Amino acid sequence: MKTKKGRRWTSSFKLRQKGIEVVGKWKTVEIDPNLFADEEFRDIVCLEELTEYKLVSSSKVGKVKEKKRKAESVSEDDSVEEEACVVPPKKKKKSKDLRSKASKSNDPNAAEVDGPVDKEAKCDGIMEAVNCEHHEHVSESSSRTKDAPKKKKVAKNKDSQGQEALTPVPTSKKIKNWTTEVLSASTDHKADVSAWKDLFVPEPVLQALSYLGFSAPTPIQALALPSAIRDNMDVLGAAETGSGKTLAFAIPMIHSVLQWQKSNSSTTRNDSVSKETHQHHDETRWENEDEAEKLTHQQVGDSGDEDDASSTAGCVKVLENFGFDSSDKTHTVGSHKKRPLLGLVLTPTRELAVQVKHHIDAAAKFTGIKTAILVGGMAAQKQERVLNRKPEIVIATPGRLWELVKERHPHLSDLRQLRCLVIDEADRMVEKGHFLELTQLLEILNDSQYNPQRQTFVFSATLTLVHQTPARVLQKKNAKKMDKKTKLELLMEKVGIKGKPKVIDLTRKEATVETLTETRIHCNTNEKDYYLYYFLLQYPGRTMVFANSIDCVKRLSSLLTILNCDPLPLHANMHQKQRLKNLERFAERESCVLLTTDVAARGLDIPNVQHVIHYQVPRTSELYIHRSGRTARAANEGLSLLLIGPDDLINFRKIYKTLEKSEELPFFPVETKCMTSVKERMNLARQIEKAEFFNSRAKQHNSWLQQAAEALEMDVDDDMLMGKKASEQEESQKQKMLKGMKKQLKHMLSQPLFKVLMRTKYPTQSGKLLLPQTSVGISESALTTVSKQRAKKKKSIKLN
Repeated sequence: MKTKKGRRWTSSFKLRQKGIEVVGKWKTVEIDPNLFADEEFRDIVCLEELTEYKLVSSSKVGKVKEKKRKAESVSEDDSVEEEACVVPPKKKKKSKDLRSKASKSNDPNAAEVDGPVDKEAKCDGIMEAVNCEHHEHVSESSSRTKDAPKKKKVAKNKDSQGQEALTPVPTSKKIKNWTTEVLSASTDHKADVSAWKDLFVPEPVLQALSYLGFSAPTPIQALALPSAIRDNMDVLGAAETGSGKTLAFAIPMIHSVLQWQKSNSSTTRNDSVSKETHQHHDETRWENEDEAEKLTHQQVGDSGDEDDASSTAGCVKVLENFGFDSSDKTHTVGSHKKRPLLGLVLTPTRELAVQVKHHIDAAAKFTGIKTAILVGGMAAQKQERVLNRKPEIVIATPGRLWELVKERHPHLSDLRQLRCLVIDEADRMVEKGHFLELTQLLEILNDSQYNPQRQTFVFSATLTLVHQTPARVLQKKNAKKMDKKTKLELLMEKVGIKGKPKVIDLTRKEATVETLTETRIHCNTNEKDYYLYYFLLQYPGRTMVFANSIDCVKRLSSLLTILNCDPLPLHANMHQKQRLKNLERFAERESCVLLTTDVAARGLDIPNVQHVIHYQVPRTSELYIHRSGRTARAANEGLSLLLIGPDDLINFRKIYKTLEKSEELPFFPVETKCMTSVKERMNLARQIEKAEFFNSRAKQHNSWLQQAAEALEMDVDDDMLMGKKASEQEESQKQKMLKGMKKQLKHMLSQPLFKVLMRTKYPTQSGKLLLPQTSVGISESALTTVSKQRAKKKKSIKLN
């Protein structure tokens, strides 16, 4: 057997009873030189075949001779057992020509090997375990990169497969995420789920809900599940933020996939598998595929056909696989072909897609259903490899999904079998001028790829929110007054819902949650920084600060960093990995600030967010509802604060009018005596930030200009440089000033901001100085401060 340098041969699995011993030599096959003219075969180096070998029992194959390509040396195998030490191989070279695969499979000797090995496996009555091993063996041979520790881990899993039939099937590797705290909040892993049983929830999902500690459904879940599961209806759901809409569409989707699996079980499973072992075989098959994906990170060879790549090894010389090709080919190819895409979830943002995936995985913990995520900002090749595993459910953003659909990825080519389509935050997704790719996707799904049995789920907190139509619009001839019914009809037309759906509207008249306390501060635009800094110091906790532009987030981030507030920025110009990392950090820290644009406004379920600050008033009522909905989730209390400058008044009045607020928003109480020192600190920080920003910008511009001039062999005029060329003396003077300002700010920050004025200078009789309680010691929450102010106001009204 010929292998790569430094590679050792190990037995594929314990149950194997036949091995191959090389008797003859690898012989070179002559190739027609004209073949190299074809681009398809440009990577061919040589072609070799082995015809002289014999079958021996695995116990006797202790040492296997290996011939190397250019140096004749013999390497010995220390052991054939699974615990054998595997030398990490070099990087895999591209696989040989497709024709070479065909010549191997047509080799008569290879066919002889197929027969006896296959018969041996059948005679053993242990096909359950063998089939599981086949999957892993195929994926192992298609990749050349694996580590010794991981190999041992897989071996350990193999031993315990027979005993672990009832253990949960891992649907994805465990990733630290902001959703983990929400999903693992309950310590009771055996919660009573009797309240769910009348809602037709499948048994494996009930088990997962019990494990997660979800003892009772939320109102949206209780109303949506029976119609979706029992009546197979389309659902349009509007409910307040944090009400559990994700599970309201995830559970029916999982049920639909399970029903499909049940109806197709006879054709998808291998005929040779006994009826008693069907369920266990299915579970262990998924388990092995998960492990194989983690080990190999690559399941497809150079040819684009997934089925072919999964059934053939992808390397001409690995003849040990021939023992399993005939028995495994039907199983692998069959199961892959008969695993279409059954569920599709579309979300407006990448972070929301990540969160939805984690929630679906948690609900499908005991089902073995596979999910995949397709979002921008991540490697497309990796996502294609995940799609090659034929997941039943895909969670995606429209852009990346449309990109892969255009590339005609096999798993996305046939959407006629799609049983569930979910459009989360639908009102945002179908907005005019946004998500052009979604429009194209919906056209395909409702035309050439239409499935009359497909269920559609449309959810949002602002699905039925209607804006008052301006009088100038109503005066036109064909003008229609927009109401809830008209809005829903238009949405159904855009999405492609043809029947009569179940419409659930649980939103309040005010649209925001009852447990949310809404407040405001009126100030000038340049004073917003002062109030923001004051709030963050006076009321520490988990706070989200929303701005309308990326530039504003960047400026606030550098300002608050100078003031030692350690903010975490989040906006669309950041790298995706950094965005997810900042969300995780924000969820981990008890007292932290997240500065974000409206990227994080919709759907994100970050635990225990206490405050939401609108640094700039949002442009629409929907955005205000979704931003404010990041706090006061799942019956918890929260505070929303609007910083209203002169430019924000128009937007504020529009929101106030649309939401039909019965009473005015209360003003947030501010201790004016502290504002002087707040302003001193902030003004100094602004000067430092301005100087640093200008310096970095000038340096960046000038270095780019000089590099361009050097490339063109030209001289740069001083007039072209930003900030003009300063002398060394001026530069050092600037640096000294900057250092002096930083030192001054450092001294200011070391002093306590919230000082309590003393009322007496004299000690008491006992000789001790009585000090009043400091506000820092009490650390009163923002909600308590607002409620106290309300109580005072009510008292004063009663007295009058």
